[in-house]
Formats: sequence, C-alpha cells, structure tokens
Amino acid sequence: MKTLADAVRIDRWLWAARFFKTRSLAARAVAAGHVTVFGQHVKPAKMVQPGDLLGIRVGFAVYGVRVLALAGQRGPAAVARLLYEETPESVARREAEQEARRLAGGGAFRPATRPEKHQRRKIRQFLKKE
Repeated sequence: MKTLADAVRIDRWLWAARFFKTRSLAARAVAAGHVTVFGQHVKPAKMVQPGDLLGIRVGFAVYGVRVLALAGQRGPAAVARLLYEETPESVARREAEQEARRLAGGGAFRPATRPEKHQRRKIRQFLKKE
C-alpha cells in the first residue's frame, strides 16, 4: 500500500513544480488533456511517483519531464526545478519551435514610435472618410 509520501496528486505536483500558477489551473489543464503520464491522458486525482514520465502542454510550450521528487507544497523556484528533469528531446523540440515562431514573425506590425499630433490628425481624418 502506498503512503502519502510515496505519491502526490498530479495537479498538486504540477502546481508545486511551478508549471501552473494555481492548483485549479493545473487541475483544469489535466482534465482538458494537456497533461499525460507515460503517454496516457489522466484525471487530476492521478497520483504521480518519482520516475514517472510526464508530457505537459502550457501555451505553445510542450514539456517532456521525468519526476525526480515529490512536493505537495509550493516552494521557491530553485526548489521547484529540483522536482523534475526535462528530457533532452523536449528541450531541443521547444527551442526549435520557439525559433520557428520567431522567424515566422506572426505578430502585428508595430511602429517604432507613437504617431505625433499631426500624424494622429491625419489618421483620424482618414478613418472618418470610410
């Protein structure tokens, strides 16, 4: 039989490891299927143990991590980093995706400075004509 120190709920561990800002956000992500344990979708009450392999999607980032230690309490970021180890494949994949997004430049056009008074008047006049 497992004792309390042998396993921790996955939503609580994700929160303690600082993948999510709140435990409810972690539980919602697990329930939505953004977190897997050994490739299987799980429920927020799933107990994780050291050695488990997790897949975690947070925004655009997809992490592949191995659980090294358990924590039920959220602590400093330095301690949270000791709870897991990211796989080398995960690091390479995240960096490649980040570089691809950067090169795609999908953001909107942003001028270097704000329009000055005369430019703002011209913009307003142009918008009135439409």
